[in-house]
This record gives sequence, structure tokens and C-alpha cells, in this order.
Amino acid sequence: MVHSGHHFVAIFGGAVAGSEAAYQMASRGFRVVVFDQNVLPYGKIEDGLPKWHEKLRDKEEEKINEKLSHPNVQFVPNAVLGNGIDFKDIANNWGFSAVMLATGAWKDRPLPVDGIDDYIDKGLYYQNPLVYWFNHYHEPNYQGQQFELVDDAMVIGGGLASLDIVKILMIETVQKALKEKDHQVDMFTLDRSISKVLNELGYSLEDLGLKGCTLFYRRRDIDMPLSPLPSETEEQLKKAQAVRKKIMDNFLKKYLFRFEPCWAPTDKIVHQDQDQLQGIKFQKTKIENGKVVNVQGVHKEFMSPLVISSIGSLPEKIPGVPNKGSTFAVNEEDCCRLEGFENVFALGNAVTGRGNIKESMVHGKKIAIEVMDHHLNWREEDYERWLRVSETQIEHEVSNIANQIARKQFLSPETIKGIQEKISKLQIATGYNGDFRQWVADNLPERLEDQLHKSIE
Repeated sequence: MVHSGHHFVAIFGGAVAGSEAAYQMASRGFRVVVFDQNVLPYGKIEDGLPKWHEKLRDKEEEKINEKLSHPNVQFVPNAVLGNGIDFKDIANNWGFSAVMLATGAWKDRPLPVDGIDDYIDKGLYYQNPLVYWFNHYHEPNYQGQQFELVDDAMVIGGGLASLDIVKILMIETVQKALKEKDHQVDMFTLDRSISKVLNELGYSLEDLGLKGCTLFYRRRDIDMPLSPLPSETEEQLKKAQAVRKKIMDNFLKKYLFRFEPCWAPTDKIVHQDQDQLQGIKFQKTKIENGKVVNVQGVHKEFMSPLVISSIGSLPEKIPGVPNKGSTFAVNEEDCCRLEGFENVFALGNAVTGRGNIKESMVHGKKIAIEVMDHHLNWREEDYERWLRVSETQIEHEVSNIANQIARKQFLSPETIKGIQEKISKLQIATGYNGDFRQWVADNLPERLEDQLHKSIE
């Protein structure tokens, strides 16, 4: 039911956490405006979840659509906080009852090698822009950054996101090699099992002239977050580690990449004449009492034409927003209120410092966020189930914030009118006409599965 609203809330970021916060606030009769940095508010559902998850993507994006279509919610696309929209101006001068930051984690955690970033696009790629390219390069009007993936690449990581990068590399290089032999195999088929496809066609990687990529991890395969790791007894721990090893072995067989455990990057190998990264120097490690320990005196150089860093994501720093380490400076015991601001709160990855979609509605220690990381090759229903669990948590967090807002003095009609005028100006500047569903229909990217379906017809 539409309410005239005596409180007005601004939310930056309309994806998983932001849309849930908007819906909860709007359902209580608050006026809400959602600002998103992109044309569409889907965040890593659209740009970070590899496009082979097409059914999950569509389902989750429709849930966001439903929440942002609430009559008490307004939307402003292409609104970047800190670039065109001043944070302190929004927080202190617009007059909002509250400002909520659900801006996510889009910045790649730096690879811990001195001077390595000098070789970005010179033999080094980072995960986030690479996955964005992979998800969109098939679109006829794609004009973003281009990536060239090659055989024998090196991935440095260890979490589920690094396994996505491995799959992208293997799918792209195998698909290209098969095409050169006049075999047109789509991405969705290769996603199910590269080894099965090659067996059916009578090829090995060597037959295709490929070596496959290599994943480097500073821990062991039994430390990969692929299944629950109980701490009750030594026997249970060993069983869980055995399960992790089996899952990893199956993944290796399915996607035909290589795995180098217990190596930590220490330095770069550079071709000085070509100003190109050629490889990485590694320190051998071992695990003692659950911790990574260097094996003194054991180093090795691994050469590769391409290095991809996949060691995690961090929130982008926003001018005017205080930070504590790699995340926003918040008081988690006080509804994640931003330090120094009475009416500003943070949600999701801006608090947790995690960039994974499965954690986007979860606050650190509040629930067992590691559960999703305990599985490899999660099914669509597994992702969906944990997103729903997370919704319950974010609903609780937003409810606490809403209770605080409700106790505040009502905004005056003049203040609400002034806020609305500023919102309308921003909407006009972006070409947004106020019809959220129509905006989505007009701007939704062309899907690869639709292209494949058309080509069959």
C-alpha cells in the first residue's frame, strides 16, 4: 500500500542487499530512492556470476525487479557515489532520514607482489574486469575492455571465484581450439564437462595443442573451501578433508586444468625488452596448525604468458566515506552505523569486505557465511537457498535500522519536496522516465542463450 511517507531513505546500490533493504523500508511506508552506479541494478548477479548460471541470474534479477517495483521505491540509474554525487552532500545536506550504503565489493584485492600492477594488461589480468568481459562480450553493442585469453595461463587464488576463472580459461581456449577443427561447441555444453566433450569428439588437450591453465594456491587441496570442515574430532576432520580432495579431483578431471598447491607468490618475472610479465616467483609453503608457513629456502619460478589474480574483492573507497582497513568504518554493534555519521548505515559487502554474490546479504559473523564456500559446483537451487537465508538476515538488520528511523522526527513537507526535486533532476539527466519495468525491458543486455537459440532456428 502506498504511504505518503514522513521519512525518506536513500540507498546506494540496488542489487541483492540494496533491493532487499529498499523493499523492507518501502513496506513500512517509508519513501525510498535507490541510486545505482549502473544502468541496471543487478550488481554481481549480472556482472560477477559467470553467464553459465543463466537460470539463476534470471530468477534473482526478477526478484530484484519485484522489490524495486514497490510503489514507494524510486530508482536513479548511472548514479555513482563519489563521482558526480558527493557523499557528504547527500548525508548532510539533502535531508534524508537515513542513507544506506550497499555499494558492494568491486575492487580486486591487490596481488601481494611489489610492482606487479605495472603489468596490468601486459601479461596480468584481475578477476573482476575479466568476468565482466566474459559475461558481456557476446553482446552486439559491447564496447568495454577486451581480454585475450591464452593457453598455459596461471591463476593465483584458492576460493570458489578462482575456480570460476579456471573454468572461463578452459572453456574459452578449448572452444577456440575446437572451432579451428570445425567443431562448434557452445559455452553451456563445455560448462557441463570439457572432458566429456573431448572424449565424445575423440580428442585430448594435447591433440588440440593445449596444455591447460594452472591454479596456484598457497594451501592444499584439502584446505580448499569445498565441503564443511567440522572441528569436533580428528576422525571427522580427516573425513571432511577427504571429501574436499575428492571434489577437487573431480573438478580437475572435468575441466582438465592443473593444480599447484602450497605456493605463495613473492616476485614477478619480467621480459625487460618487451615490458611484459612472463611469470611469477613463488615461495614454497606448508600448513602447520592450520596456518600457512613458509618453507625456508624453497623457491621456484613458474613461467606463463598470462597471470590472472583471483584472491578476493574489496569495497571501492568512496571520497568522504571513512574506512577501517579494507572496509567501511562502521560500528557493527550499532546497526553498522558509519563512524562519524548519525544517519548513515552500511550493508552487505561494504561491511563484510567480501565480493562473492552468495555473501552479499550477509554480515560477517551473524550467520555461517562460510557454508556456501563449502561446496564446489553448487547447483542453482543451492545458490538460491542461501540467498533466501541471507534475505532473512538482511531483513533483520534493516528492521533494526527502520525502527531507529521511525523514532526520528518526521521530515517536513518542504524537505521532502526538496529531496524529490533533486531526484527528479537526476532521473531526467539519465533519461529515466520513472517506469522501472519499462527501463529494465529497454536496457536488458542480449543473452548468449537467446543468440544460440536464434542460430538453431
